[in-house]
Amino acid sequence: MTAFDRRDVGLLLLRLGAGGVLAAHGAQKLLGWFGGHGIEGTGKFMESVGYAPGRASATAAGLAEAGGGTLLALGLATPAAGAAAAGAMAGAAAVHAPNGFFNQEGGYEYAATLGLAATGLAVTGPGRLSLDHALGHALDRGWMVPAALGATAAVTAMVVGARNRRLRKPEQEDAAGRFDAQESLSGE
Repeated sequence: MTAFDRRDVGLLLLRLGAGGVLAAHGAQKLLGWFGGHGIEGTGKFMESVGYAPGRASATAAGLAEAGGGTLLALGLATPAAGAAAAGAMAGAAAVHAPNGFFNQEGGYEYAATLGLAATGLAVTGPGRLSLDHALGHALDRGWMVPAALGATAAVTAMVVGARNRRLRKPEQEDAAGRFDAQESLSGE
């Protein structure tokens, strides 16, 4: 069958929309385009929210968003592209989670939506209106989906876990300092 059906058109629209937004966010981080702050400014922000080193974190997030988004839009290497974008969005959601769910309160709604869209595309595939289809799905094999998502989940868990430990460390040091001060006041 050579005619494209509505599923192919729907996947194309989803890929173009989600992939385009992700690519634009990555370009903000990497190049300072679209009102972004580039690697330097984004690196300082990343450091301020616990992702260290900041410059490397900004580069990794920017590449995952720009590269993953561009590849999703093209429908090329869809499992890896979706997984990379989803990992970046999981890292962003971790930053916004303390603010609750809704975006207007600074929550993780937006990052979660983009991450789920990217994951859904990785799982579903790009459809026939894609470079993966034109290339015989050489970069879109069934085994690549769990491999890409599993590897991304493991790396994301390590990165977000390290961030969380980094953020807890000053709190723990402050609590220990208060405990030491209490002990010295009580004469122990």
